[in-house]
Amino acid sequence: MPINTSDLFDLPGDVVYLNTASFSAQLKSVTTVGQEAVTRKSFPWNIHSDEMINEPETLRQAVAKVFNTSGDAIALIPAVSYGVGIAAANLPLKKGQNIVVLDKDFPSNYYTWREHALRNEGTIHTVLNTNGSWTQAILDAINEQTGIVSVANCHWTNGAYIDLVQVSRKARSVGAALVIDASQSLGVLSMDLDAVQPDFVVSVGYKWLLGPYGLGYLYAAPKWRENGIPLEYSWLAKQGSEDFTNLVNYRNEYRPGARRFDMGEYSSFIHIPMGIQAVKQVLNWGVDNIRTQLRDLTQHIEKQANAVGISYPIEHADHLIGLEFQGTIPEGIKEALEKERIYVSFRGNSIRVAPYLFTTKEHIDRLFDVIKRFV
Repeated sequence: MPINTSDLFDLPGDVVYLNTASFSAQLKSVTTVGQEAVTRKSFPWNIHSDEMINEPETLRQAVAKVFNTSGDAIALIPAVSYGVGIAAANLPLKKGQNIVVLDKDFPSNYYTWREHALRNEGTIHTVLNTNGSWTQAILDAINEQTGIVSVANCHWTNGAYIDLVQVSRKARSVGAALVIDASQSLGVLSMDLDAVQPDFVVSVGYKWLLGPYGLGYLYAAPKWRENGIPLEYSWLAKQGSEDFTNLVNYRNEYRPGARRFDMGEYSSFIHIPMGIQAVKQVLNWGVDNIRTQLRDLTQHIEKQANAVGISYPIEHADHLIGLEFQGTIPEGIKEALEKERIYVSFRGNSIRVAPYLFTTKEHIDRLFDVIKRFV
């Protein structure tokens, strides 16, 4: 049976929201928790030290279930750029080695690597997709000079799918590290960590995990949990930090696992409760169930696109698809869609369509009723 979300989101009936890849619509329950959380600091005497540890741990364990791993593998971070910064601080790059990144990738997965390459006299190898398959293009780009591969499960502009297992095998065969930006897949596409064996996986929490802006997640492989270098040295990341009476007795030991990578002030009284509520709802629905329902919608998008002669990536993720125009986006189409209260994203020469569980096939039909005026 389809997942019924009719009473869970506060979406006006005339709005067609197809832009989860930018920001998810917010669950009513997450809004309520956030509003309650804002008032907590009005009564600071009610904030107890154990809450600063226990609530983030609840979120950490919930996110670990999305990853299908243990809580020790997860760190709480503010943004993808922060997570990529952690990866760059730990992954060596020798002089002359290259870092493989995708053409037109999101800037957060580019700027840090560019600086990392410059500092270590390496180069950026930008993968161009000229044969229609991002996976094959990446495999062709990885060579004996590759030190780091940093890619996604699907391209953020149009949902084009990337087979991370194949990429991982090729990266490992040349001794390269693997970093994954899962912002456009975590919460919809399951990842087999045992098969992919990434060094780090980073993701925002405000897209497919339905959480607040400013809260993200990092997965660290076992070897980095033991000896990894954090970006900052927060007191909350140290052993015994829950005992406020002994904070002046400085410690060298970190709390176990990836907690060494936690951002400072990670026990945010607003973000953490909202994140918990959001991730628990995702888990309640089930990641595979979400994927199945969204695949039905993107298949309907394919059918409509075929009918009007619009192309799209043949290999695309089940929840995200780019409608590709020859040349540029038709003039006036953005304004026409907004007039009909239909919200999508425009990326390059594509209309990026990112439905969610509240989306219906009738919503898709409304989108194409407008598109048909311009093709």
